Amino acid sequence: MYQQKILLDTDIGSDIDDCITLSYLLAQPECELVGITTVTGEPHKRASLADWICSFAQKDIPVFPGNARALDGSNRQPDAPLASVVNNNDKHFPENCHIEFMRETICNNPGEITLLGIGPLTNIAELFTVDPGIPYLLKKLVIMNGIFYHQLPGLENFHCEWNASVDPKAASIVYKARVPDHQSIGMDVTCQVMMNKDEARKRFKLPLLENILPVFDNFTYHRNITFHDPLAALTIFHDICQFRSGFVEVETRNEEFAGKTVLKEHSHPWHQVAFSVDTVLFFEKFFETFHAF
Repeated sequence: MYQQKILLDTDIGSDIDDCITLSYLLAQPECELVGITTVTGEPHKRASLADWICSFAQKDIPVFPGNARALDGSNRQPDAPLASVVNNNDKHFPENCHIEFMRETICNNPGEITLLGIGPLTNIAELFTVDPGIPYLLKKLVIMNGIFYHQLPGLENFHCEWNASVDPKAASIVYKARVPDHQSIGMDVTCQVMMNKDEARKRFKLPLLENILPVFDNFTYHRNITFHDPLAALTIFHDICQFRSGFVEVETRNEEFAGKTVLKEHSHPWHQVAFSVDTVLFFEKFFETFHAF
């Protein structure tokens, strides 16, 4: 079976969807997870949480803590509350090695690595800045980032998606990089893939998913689970979303709208942006993977 090489960059430890995404990648037989880097506040705790989830799949995946702060030094996401379930917080992880690890992994596998970014883009922007040749060596860049097409019910004045707003400068750098295949799954699309937390508790009684049920107890600020990041991951393996092409610009000057993403469809077709999702197919393929694990 052909396996796609996936390098995961994540802010796991804040929202539960990162934990779900990692569990999915570990269960997906077509995925060769070559490494994980963490981003935003308490990156070592985030690394511990990622390593803890990998241990349930009995897989030794390299994990590297990354940047705690945005490129401008700010930190809108200082804590990793979901990491409190982990009992391996004393485990040592390499210090300040995340960029070199990402760089070596991509350089050693030219044209083979799909970089999946499901957090603020600080690590990826730093990587592209340190070595401007890296974007050309990727097979694909898939990111959960931005709002492009639809207003969110009840959030009509919500202009900026979280990952983009945490580090707008980083988002701008990443969107300006020439990657052979650049896909964005925006919040306006991911918000269409949702499940009540109580229903999820019942349906998550499957290999790997049941191991992260304790995280549910710490995930208290929503009644529903929105599968933002898992949707981005599944698009790598299944045709679940429809895309439109164009060029994405990120607002960085206007502080009120910093991180706002705009797709110019009739401009250079550098970026593929999701505009719709087959929700039924998403859940079918998602749970099918865990039933087969």
